[in-house]
Parts: sequence; structure tokens; C-alpha cells
Amino acid sequence: MSGDPSSTRPSAARSSATYALRRKLPHNALGAALFSIGMVARVPYFGTILPYVKTMEPGYCEVYAPKWYGIRNHLGTFHAIAACNLAETAMGMLMEATIPTSHRWIPKGMTSAYLKPATTGLRAVATLPQPFDPAHFATGRDLVVPIAITDHAGVEVVHCDITCWVTPR
Repeated sequence: MSGDPSSTRPSAARSSATYALRRKLPHNALGAALFSIGMVARVPYFGTILPYVKTMEPGYCEVYAPKWYGIRNHLGTFHAIAACNLAETAMGMLMEATIPTSHRWIPKGMTSAYLKPATTGLRAVATLPQPFDPAHFATGRDLVVPIAITDHAGVEVVHCDITCWVTPR
């Protein structure tokens, strides 16, 4: 991650239940796998990409998806919509880790650019360019989350920007 997340981390009492659960699990591969399974149980559609949430913290989320039969298109590459599902997974977990319980969020739009055919499993990294400031969202406001999706060689194959509507509760 490119910054100190502690400045954007909400206190434990103000964290979403999703983020609080992730923080309770071990901070290793087993904890990430258990969290990923639980996330899919809660949001079954994400299961179509077999996501693995490696890192989830305020302002940053990293999710992997393997290339398997269920995500391939007619060309044998990672299907564009499956890549968008991966982007939405990364954005959702970033928002759960970032937005305090005093606010709520909902995605309202996505733009995506398919830059190259994806012939491997993918890695999605969602980031916020600056820390979340609740004062800027006092009356409701858009927040754009950029997501870079790269292949095993680190080449960006898809880029998505997901616009979320954030309001106080």
C-alpha cells in the first residue's frame, strides 16, 4: 500500500461488521481464506469468481481471482464481466473497511476499460487517492474508487472506476 492506513482507519467501535470480522481473523493466508469464504456466503454472486481477499484495510483492498472454467469467455480468456465482478468485490471490501458506521454507501455506476486480453488469473487493487473525511460527505456525495486489474505479469488488463453514493445515516 502506498501510505499509512492508520490515519484513515476508523476506530473499532465505528467499523463495519464486515471489517471488524476481518480484523478478528488471523492476519495470514488462513485468515484471508476464511474471510473470503465468509464473504462469498454473505454475497453469493461474488463466488462466481472464487475471490481471495488478500488485503483489506481503509483506503486499500487487494483481491485475487483464479482463471478457471467458470470465468472463461469463448476466446478462453478471463471474461470481461467476471473482471468487473472482481472489481466490484475489491471496491466493496475497500468501502467496508473505509466508511465508518456513521455513513452508508451504495455503488451507483461503473466505467470499465478492457485494455488487453487476460490469459491468467487476476489481481484487483482498489485504492482511494486520499483518506476518507466524513465532513466532506455531510449531505451525500459521490466517491469514485479506481480499481486496477492486472495479470500475473503485473500488466493492467482492465481498469474500472466505480462511483459510490456516500451519505450520513
